[in-house]
Amino acid sequence: MKKWGLAIAGILAYMIGIGVYFSNRLMYMKKKEDDFIQNREILAKRLIQADFDNLPKTEVWVPSPSGYPLKCLFIEPHQTNKWIIVTHGVTENKMNSIKYMNIFLKRGFNAVIYDHRRHGDSGGKTSSYGHYEKFDLKAVIDELKKRKGTDLFLGIHGESMGAVTLLLYAGMLEDGADFYIADCPFSNFEKQIQHQIGMEIPLPAWTVFPLGRMFIKLRDGYWTNEVSPIHFIKNIKKPVLFIHSEPDAFIPASMTRELYAAKQGPKQLYLAKKGAHAQSYNDNPQEYEERIEQFIEQVVLK
Repeated sequence: MKKWGLAIAGILAYMIGIGVYFSNRLMYMKKKEDDFIQNREILAKRLIQADFDNLPKTEVWVPSPSGYPLKCLFIEPHQTNKWIIVTHGVTENKMNSIKYMNIFLKRGFNAVIYDHRRHGDSGGKTSSYGHYEKFDLKAVIDELKKRKGTDLFLGIHGESMGAVTLLLYAGMLEDGADFYIADCPFSNFEKQIQHQIGMEIPLPAWTVFPLGRMFIKLRDGYWTNEVSPIHFIKNIKKPVLFIHSEPDAFIPASMTRELYAAKQGPKQLYLAKKGAHAQSYNDNPQEYEERIEQFIEQVVLK
């Protein structure tokens, strides 16, 4: 009996240990320091601090429906109803969004950049890879429309988790923008998690994943299969530009191809030949801008 008790205790300890480790890795993925992000962008000349400081901007705190404040910057150098909202990836912050924002400022747009929950200056304790973030994005859009009116020409650009967020927003909540640019999203969260398990942990995914997804539900309130744009992409009627780097080893480019194939209606696909995960712009800046301009002219404004 004692041996059986020890065996059961060992199994329970294994299950709890795996579940806590797995859920911690997702919920509390180590973020980059804010100063590191800012200095990286300055050194790469993607952020000219003086130019950014001189832009007319308003600091806006938007209340999340999940109960914390979201730090936003409403940047308005133009008298126009054209706006772009930029959503960053996990571990980053709004300073990483400036390089994308600048593409649109040059083309006469105003912009909103903001920190996702648990990032930058925003509140929130966990990252949910688009699940709770999609509601936050809607709150930011609602605030923009409250301040600037509903007659906006609105685009949303997202990188990685930010791309998943905008696809879930448009596919699950409301198709509320005029166009979307989804840079390196995953198509299916559970497949993405299992892909990462295979790269990081010397155990078969089936020994880890079922426990992990249960602990995510218990600790953060959602099932991982709810965070999969491929299930909802058919609901997006507005134009989408899908972007991915072919060499991306973190989120395979095949996931963007899958989303592109499933999207009905107006769309374009840009697969960059160079770049690791979320590096399509950094390694191909001229081509990246050209493909965005082509998308807007040929698809959005057609």
